[in-house]
Amino acid sequence: MTKHEAHAGHGEHGHDSGPLGERSELIFSLACTALTGTGWALGRFDVQANTSTALFVIAYVLGAWFSLKEVTVALRERKLEIDSLMLLAAAGAAILGEWFEGALLLSLFTLGHALEGYAMRRARSAIEALSELVPETALLILEGDETKEVPVAKLVPGDRVLVKPNTRLPADGVVSAGTSSVNQAPITGESAPANKQPVPDLAAALAAGDAVEAQHRVFAGTINGAGVLTVVVTKVAGDSTLARVVKMVAEAETQQSPTQQFTERFERIFVPAILCVVVVLLFAWVVIDEPFTASFYRAMAVLVAASPCALAIATPSAVLSGVARAARGGVLVKGGAHLESLGLIRAIAFDKTGTLTEGKPKLTDVVVVDAATEDELLS
Repeated sequence: MTKHEAHAGHGEHGHDSGPLGERSELIFSLACTALTGTGWALGRFDVQANTSTALFVIAYVLGAWFSLKEVTVALRERKLEIDSLMLLAAAGAAILGEWFEGALLLSLFTLGHALEGYAMRRARSAIEALSELVPETALLILEGDETKEVPVAKLVPGDRVLVKPNTRLPADGVVSAGTSSVNQAPITGESAPANKQPVPDLAAALAAGDAVEAQHRVFAGTINGAGVLTVVVTKVAGDSTLARVVKMVAEAETQQSPTQQFTERFERIFVPAILCVVVVLLFAWVVIDEPFTASFYRAMAVLVAASPCALAIATPSAVLSGVARAARGGVLVKGGAHLESLGLIRAIAFDKTGTLTEGKPKLTDVVVVDAATEDELLS
């Protein structure tokens, strides 16, 4: 989602943290919007102008707080972003005395940022929930069949672990002893537990890797049934199937759609170009017979008018709206790139029949063999 994805979220620059915790930016943006609306309403009712201006100034501080942080980091990296143009436009509006326009600009912009941050935090929470499927410790079987509880991160291929009934498996591996049924829904999505049994040739299975038959293989994060299993670890924690799934989901969350990539490229050209135009207009008084104040006013007016508020919040808002609407329908969309690609889809392949059925089997056809009639067969 524009800069959040490009920079792996505002949290990287402290954008998601603040005096009020992770929701600081959202609270600041809502307060900015409320103060802006209140100041505008007071102005409509002929309340003292100083009161409205004071509210707009506070709205400026709240609206610019996190964007100023972002601009500071960007300038250290020698980059000019839309945040910079927004702040300059708001400052220009204040110089022109148009406090409401500047405050409104900041409230819209910071609200867009806050919603992006909220979406990214939800995405990170989903990823963290996947990571927590794996238990923190495992029962390592030592010589003499004694067991010792050790951190899962210390397991290495070849270690034997004991998996008790109704517990999560700590690592990917092959079953060397015991039989049980394992709920593999966290990995495969299959609701029916899969039966597991010992591999006949352990040495060959360890050499074969992922080629081992399904009834002998188990995955980290899946749930053991009523039996007790002895599992020989085949992969370290960081290379397990679940760990790779978590990594793939994390990468998918940061993928940008073509439109988002275009706005990023456009932004890199547009912002410096506008700033150059504004600087040139500041010196119009040198060429045109007019006071400096007139040139300055014109330059500030161009800066405010050219501020790309719509460009900054349109794409993130559309992506957020689409992802939220899909989520309400029970569909998980992993980022803007995948959401936008849905418009190009002409065919969809489903890997499981149960995904499409209602779970209510019914008889559709009767084929009679030999001499029985259809009625006799049904009876």
